[in-house]
Amino acid sequence: MSEIFYVPIDQVSQKRTIRPIYAQHQATPYAGYLDPNWNRAYDIYPGMVMALNGPEQFTLFTGASNQAPFGLSALFVAPKLGIDEVRFTGANLFTTWVGNQDATFEVLAPAFDPNGTWTYPTNGSRVMLGATTAANSSGPGLLSPISGGTNVSTYAIAELLSVTGTTKIYVRMNRLNLGLVAD
Repeated sequence: MSEIFYVPIDQVSQKRTIRPIYAQHQATPYAGYLDPNWNRAYDIYPGMVMALNGPEQFTLFTGASNQAPFGLSALFVAPKLGIDEVRFTGANLFTTWVGNQDATFEVLAPAFDPNGTWTYPTNGSRVMLGATTAANSSGPGLLSPISGGTNVSTYAIAELLSVTGTTKIYVRMNRLNLGLVAD
């Protein structure tokens, strides 16, 4: 699949809300298409959680019963912000970051839940991150701590590595269904 992405000329300096830190061999930009039925009701920022809802077809994770987190968005589909990198392709091309436990990313606000409890534990425990659902007051598809979170999926997509203030977190990919895993 050949992909060409166009950034609107008035947005060329817009900073990505996800940045791969360790991705050369650990993470892969997974090519596909944005669901043609996606109504753009919510902005999708790079770093938000995407679900696979068909062969090579992505949609924002909303917590629907047929969804599981697949990866993190690599593109903006943010009409409220004025950036839609998918519409300009003319083919609905979309890319999602996927990876294993060695893939780490810097994720910037607003791609994660501003109401989540963003503290890194000092006792050696892990903070697994799921995605907010459509019932969450912050909206769907945002990275959020699973433990103690309200309207957050039990499917982990990542693990929190560190917190840098209120606008930046570091995560590593770690996909698993915590509802099926014993502690």
